[in-house]
Amino acid sequence: MAITKVRKNFHQARWDEPIIYELSTPGVRGILPPEVEDEISASVGDVAGGLPDSIKRKEAPPLPEVDQKHVLEHWLHLSQETMGSNLSPDISEGTCTMKYNPRINEEMVALPDFAEVHPLQDESTIQGGLEYLYKFEQMIKEVSGMDRVSFQPGGGNHAVYTAASIMRAYHASRNDSKRDTIITTIFSHPCDAATPATAGYKIITIYPDDRGIPDLEAFKAAVKDTGDRFAGIFMTNPEDIGIFNPQIDEFVRISHEAGALCFYDQANANAFLGVTRAREADFDMCHFNIHKTFGTPHGCCGPANGAICVRDYLSKFLPVPTVEFDGKKYYLDYDRAESIGKIRDFYGTTGVILKAYTWTMNLGADGLRECADVSVINNNYMRQKMMKIKGLGESYADNGIKRMEQIRYTWEQLHKDTGVGTEDVNCRLIDFGIPWFWSSHHPWVIPEPMTLEPCETFSKADIDSYVDTVKHIAEEAYDDPEIAKTAPHNSCIHRVQDLEELDDPDKWALTWRAYLKKKGKK
Repeated sequence: MAITKVRKNFHQARWDEPIIYELSTPGVRGILPPEVEDEISASVGDVAGGLPDSIKRKEAPPLPEVDQKHVLEHWLHLSQETMGSNLSPDISEGTCTMKYNPRINEEMVALPDFAEVHPLQDESTIQGGLEYLYKFEQMIKEVSGMDRVSFQPGGGNHAVYTAASIMRAYHASRNDSKRDTIITTIFSHPCDAATPATAGYKIITIYPDDRGIPDLEAFKAAVKDTGDRFAGIFMTNPEDIGIFNPQIDEFVRISHEAGALCFYDQANANAFLGVTRAREADFDMCHFNIHKTFGTPHGCCGPANGAICVRDYLSKFLPVPTVEFDGKKYYLDYDRAESIGKIRDFYGTTGVILKAYTWTMNLGADGLRECADVSVINNNYMRQKMMKIKGLGESYADNGIKRMEQIRYTWEQLHKDTGVGTEDVNCRLIDFGIPWFWSSHHPWVIPEPMTLEPCETFSKADIDSYVDTVKHIAEEAYDDPEIAKTAPHNSCIHRVQDLEELDDPDKWALTWRAYLKKKGKK
């Protein structure tokens, strides 16, 4: 059955919903835990009494006191105000690969044999858990061409930071610690500059040439100027604008000749699964966002996971522990003298890894390749339709390079003609039950940007419906710009009226306790 082309009857639930702390009533409980049985109490004694005073609370934590009904009501209201990937098309989340996450994956992590495992159990009791971690590493090795993989990083940024730490350890092991400079590109993910900087590196950023790919001559000049301080490159490819760098091997060759290492940010990997690998481009390290490319929920500060992949000469620096197999049993190896150490508790977000393992096993090698093929086909089909919309343009159009899994469009012409910019289009799009699209990382190199990624999840009908909605909004903007400028009209969200407050630290309150302090209530 065809999907309605423009969802003009969308009306989102809109609740004047207080936060959970404001629902609190002293003395109210949602559940009463049972008292400790006498036999257990006699056996273990006074546990709390044995704690040192330095770690005891002086008063009970200020947790909200709410009964079960109102807790359920509260979270259901919030869920009704959320447009998730299973409720609406997420074609709009460019660079983030918001694909459908099969329900079987959720069933797997809910199985008691997995869900009730304690991370400190003896290895002999979790052989199945270690086995799927080990086997999934072999799959990621095959997909990347790398020799070892760690799933310990808690997300893409964390994986890139881990790569920077490994790079530093590598140069230190060669008595070459003077190498303190990283080169990246403006359309790589910002973490490719931010995390090496956090790890202590100086950063040089290369801008694109007139085709939209990193300027090779500018890169050569940066390498020459940096000299023996050049530690490595951190590059996303295809970059966030959707262009695959056809000269990527040349960047790697020049870097290696200068004694530097090369890290490949593969967060945008949906276009080349089973097509090309980091090894063939001679990269030393790469990473995948397991929580995006491999069919598990997008992390967004939640259950994310990054896979850091390295060549054999860097494997000794991987964080501990690694998962090993001696032919009879699986085990965690902490005895790694040159490891950079632990980068998080335990071994990583194992639930995300199990979901990704399930997804990959269901697809198989041919399925991964089909995933990439369909992603590229969808994107280029969508481009053909989008470029017919009045007021919409494409970054670096007609450069002779095929787009991959996403494209950074621009509403520059619409803004000039009507005063309606990308943020206005974004707000109006919500009125049709479609989530806010990704514009661009800041600063906006492409004016009034709009970045879309129709991955393999979406059908031709889905894409047609999305494009028709965007076209409707553009036509509407030319007829009556105020409709978009005052949007959204049918949503629970509203516009931030005073943007200056976002830059005022005195008004930030990231926790309820911080809010109370700033309000002078505590």
